[in-house]
Amino acid sequence: MPKNNLDSKTVQSALDALSRQPRGSRLTRVLPFLGPAFIASVAYVDPGNFATNIQGGAQFGYLLLWVIIASNLIAMLIQTLSAKLGLATGHNLAEHCRLHFPKAVSLGMWLIMEAVAMATDLAEFMGAALGFQLLFGIPLMAGALLTALTTIGILGMERFGFRPLEAVISAMVAVIALCYVAEIFIVRPDWADIAAHVVRPRFSGSESVLLATGIIGATVMPHAIFLHSSLMQGRIVVKDRKKLRTLYRYEIMDVVIAMGIASFVNMSMLIMAAATFYATGKTSVATIEEAYRTLEPLLGPAAKFIFGISLLFSGLSSSSVGTSAGQVIMQGFIQRHIPLWIRRIITMAPSLFVIAMGFDPTRTLVISQVVLSFGLPFAIVPLVMFTRRADIMGDLVNRRTTTMFAGFAAAVIVALNMYLLYTTFTG
Repeated sequence: MPKNNLDSKTVQSALDALSRQPRGSRLTRVLPFLGPAFIASVAYVDPGNFATNIQGGAQFGYLLLWVIIASNLIAMLIQTLSAKLGLATGHNLAEHCRLHFPKAVSLGMWLIMEAVAMATDLAEFMGAALGFQLLFGIPLMAGALLTALTTIGILGMERFGFRPLEAVISAMVAVIALCYVAEIFIVRPDWADIAAHVVRPRFSGSESVLLATGIIGATVMPHAIFLHSSLMQGRIVVKDRKKLRTLYRYEIMDVVIAMGIASFVNMSMLIMAAATFYATGKTSVATIEEAYRTLEPLLGPAAKFIFGISLLFSGLSSSSVGTSAGQVIMQGFIQRHIPLWIRRIITMAPSLFVIAMGFDPTRTLVISQVVLSFGLPFAIVPLVMFTRRADIMGDLVNRRTTTMFAGFAAAVIVALNMYLLYTTFTG
């Protein structure tokens, strides 16, 4: 049941639209359905993306733009399937794994996903702490603790219902996107060169494969796949088959808009790094801090400030969403629920350790994204398995072509990971 008046109005507006009794403009009718994908999309613009995209752009120019396009198309498909699973069944992906897999398999998957959640947290925590340090000179450790307090405050909004939290997270995504609109305006990239690399898939050595794998790991995020199905279960409930299909079409719209914005932000990060660093011969710029400091002499103080703001909002929003996803995963796999502040403390421990030991933040972010990429098959494969079964999905079961494309996407990710392992161990 809706927790507040805003949630009640949202649900009623959605039901009116599904009953073809719309009020207001077309935009007003679509708005009640927008939100869940925007929360999931935060995972696609987290600080891990900053690290991989800046390194990719600085070292290889526009070469890896096609990887971002491909990974965002995969993300749209996978997030749509995740939303559909929660919509059609009323259960999230973790709950389905517990219900349909042997207990040992389900327990093993939970442990893997907890490791992935910690890797995710590492990237998000490190990014927000870096944002505080770069903008305000706050030490990394103090910035990490400030990040923890801020994310607990943001997640505390859940007590007021789903709509206030969706509004806050969507506003933060909008700020990040606007920052990159400004950055693109400042750097004035070569659009013809960009267009050529968007449609020309290729690599340039094993380091470009490592970064490509990191970009995919940072773009298609395992915890976001689990979270999206949870956001849809019980948000707007309809039993009528025709209304359910209409609701699904609206949710596709939600995914396309949210992931489209995430794709724009990711491309803008790489374009900014390529046009600023690669084009001026500064291909050794490999860290977020170095990029921040180098932007001012190349483009002026505004570019540096905008970059810092986008990094801070990215870290805070994605850290909040990451904690929420971790809670969903634990509840779904083992039916356990712990207070958010306790979970926050547990998952931030590796981040504080890395900061205390003085590891290179950007390299740590890139490696964490590679860990996420290795966790992806454990989210995508069961998702495809469940959404292709008519006994689970009913009318919203996958078409054969949808299952084929999703299976192909999973195969590509596994193949990239295997190649990465091969190059890592053979030099």
